[in-house]
Amino acid sequence: MNDSRIEVHRVAGGKGSAGTRADPITTEVIRHALNSAANQMKRALIRTAFSPIIYEVLDFAVAIYDRRLRLLAQAPSLPLFMGTLNFCVEAAVANVGGAGTLEPGDVLMYNWPYGTGSHAQDLAVIMPVFHDDRGLVGYTVIKAHWLDIGAKDPYCTDTVDVFQEGVKYPGVRIYRAGKLNDDIQRMIVANSRVPRAVLGDLDAQLTGCRVGANGLLEVIRRFGTDAYENAIELIFDHGERIVRRYFEAIPDGRYVAHGEMDDNGVTQSSIPFEVAIEVNGSDVRIDFSASPPEQGGPMNCPLPSTIAASRVAISMLAGLGEPPHEGLFRPIEVVTRRGTLFHPEPPAPCFLYGWPALQAIEVIYKALAQAVPNAVPASSGGCICSVIWWGRRASTGEAWADGAPHPTGQGAWNGGDGGTMLHIAESATRFTPVEVWEARNPWRIEKLALATDSGGPGEFRGGSGIDIHFRMLEDTNITTVCERTRNRPWGLAGGGEGRPNGAQVRMPDGAVHNVPKTTRFVVPKGGVLELSTGGGGGYGAPINRSPAAVLRDLEAGYISRAFAAKHYPHVTL
Repeated sequence: MNDSRIEVHRVAGGKGSAGTRADPITTEVIRHALNSAANQMKRALIRTAFSPIIYEVLDFAVAIYDRRLRLLAQAPSLPLFMGTLNFCVEAAVANVGGAGTLEPGDVLMYNWPYGTGSHAQDLAVIMPVFHDDRGLVGYTVIKAHWLDIGAKDPYCTDTVDVFQEGVKYPGVRIYRAGKLNDDIQRMIVANSRVPRAVLGDLDAQLTGCRVGANGLLEVIRRFGTDAYENAIELIFDHGERIVRRYFEAIPDGRYVAHGEMDDNGVTQSSIPFEVAIEVNGSDVRIDFSASPPEQGGPMNCPLPSTIAASRVAISMLAGLGEPPHEGLFRPIEVVTRRGTLFHPEPPAPCFLYGWPALQAIEVIYKALAQAVPNAVPASSGGCICSVIWWGRRASTGEAWADGAPHPTGQGAWNGGDGGTMLHIAESATRFTPVEVWEARNPWRIEKLALATDSGGPGEFRGGSGIDIHFRMLEDTNITTVCERTRNRPWGLAGGGEGRPNGAQVRMPDGAVHNVPKTTRFVVPKGGVLELSTGGGGGYGAPINRSPAAVLRDLEAGYISRAFAAKHYPHVTL
């Protein structure tokens, strides 16, 4: 730990003395009221957003923070943004001159990737919340994916520095004292291929933040500042105890696991990496300091998302399903080394920041499996197999764009088969319904099905991947991001591997192009994009799977007779 580039990140601990004076019944009412306010923010955003990637896919996060930038509530949407929004608020406020310069009616915009943890298209809108008597009491913030923000392409897998990845708003006032900053709005319009969609989504974010601000103020006014503040400390203390109890039951030790990215989007070399988990009593340290150097392509994960991935992995295991708040993060310490894959520095490209984060979660579970194999799942497909489509409509010439993640098979665990869903880092999101897709976009869905034999065999079977075929009705540009195409999802405790992810385009003349990670690939009218998402790994030796379960899988089409004969020879078919 003598290396000056190594940094240790931990939220402030210590139990608030005020919390001991809080009434537990009132505290529960306040806890639910804050979560309700966050959920009202979410509903307001969904109802007013312009783009399906927000109102259907739910590619956003909404949260409420107190004036000390502690997370009070975050509605279910994109778990990977869990705990990143405080970085956005802190940096944006600092860049406009500090909290002392803020006034009622101010709204800030921020999308500097090393402060958001995301690519520039994930733009945060931040609203300071002022109480009549107490002044600044907190912030509401929404980070949402904009369809286009002036990058070299609407979505990129091949950028070589952050300046190719879109226009940056490093903490600017879009509203000052309630008045729109027309200059900033004109910049937004001038730097987007789809300005109508972007302005509509910005207005939706503003609406959601206002709803959240009203909800926070309602809680404070209803219960009074003292009761509210005492309850917050008790909520944080309770969440901290939940996570600590979980890790107290895990043997102390250092557990190391390894993962591998296919490539960085620019060069074809694989990127192996290591994550170490250290458990000491009820403290857990997640150590990324042995990570490889930052990449020349956009496969870099900025610090806030490295911390978020750690928090998602731990909270999903130890949080008992409690909605996220600051207390759940207190036992977690994250160690990084600046200038590496999981802590890049400007101007390293980071458009594909999310894919190392997804893999890190899988590797964290792989490491913990050494200590508690019964408590973690086998590997999932480990990706969201994203596609962005764009072009101009043939009949009108109007610019259009859309994008979506796609489900993969999830890993089996000691007690159940894996399901088919989006990665747990995006577990509250979804992909757009076929009816919406076909109504808005120039394609036809020719296949959407669970993929037979894609889940890993085991006593408990890995979840199935899916096959989706899009036939283009007009010439269309696509960007695809499929990772884990070279490495199959691993099983645990003797379980077998799932199938890897893949993407290809079948041209009208029958030619087939492999496109797992590509930018601005032109699919002509009549061409078919064929996605094959990965399956989950199995858990436990296949010989221990019950014959009845194997026969049910065969009847349902999850597996073929050949697959059953190969992996379950103890079953009479």
